[in-house]
Amino acid sequence: MLTLFSAPGTCAFASHIALEEAGADFSLHVVDFSKQEQRSPEFLSINPKGRVPALRTDRGILTETPAILAFIGQSFPDSPVAVPGDPFEFARIQSFNAYLCSTVHVAHAHKRRGSRWSDDPAVIEALTLKVASNMSDCCALIENEMLAGPWVMGESYSIADPYLYTICGWLEGDGVDVSRFPGIADHIRRMAERPAVKRAKAAI
Repeated sequence: MLTLFSAPGTCAFASHIALEEAGADFSLHVVDFSKQEQRSPEFLSINPKGRVPALRTDRGILTETPAILAFIGQSFPDSPVAVPGDPFEFARIQSFNAYLCSTVHVAHAHKRRGSRWSDDPAVIEALTLKVASNMSDCCALIENEMLAGPWVMGESYSIADPYLYTICGWLEGDGVDVSRFPGIADHIRRMAERPAVKRAKAAI
């Protein structure tokens, strides 16, 4: 059976939703960040990065949201999160998820994780002050160039949708006015109505 290591408010929620959408047989282990459980020897033996998500499979541990989402999509080909067989279409999904991982998540992390980039308090403060504008710029690009609608890739739901929805959960706290982005706002509403999302929210 699969085991997902997650924590509230983190990007691991995307993998949680995808597992629910897939109808996977899995268990959920909530890592208590308030107790620094992610830094414990027990968790570091699972993921030496000290972060979530991590997915335990019968073949080993997977980390990083795009990789876990792709694994779930390929492992459950008859589910709503099944990945397309066409290499180009799959690459389009991966391109979107890579942008969320490498750019949007990093822009968000500058708010609370500035110490990853600098030890200078003034630099850390400057990074924090840029979060709202940087995240708004990311949303504008997604809204105008990447979100096909009604789902990320168009008419078909995909592993990109739980990921976008999860990151959108950070926008208000990052100072982004979501009402400026009607496509994203509609996507949030659609996602919140899905039974798999409701199950995932109830579990954590």
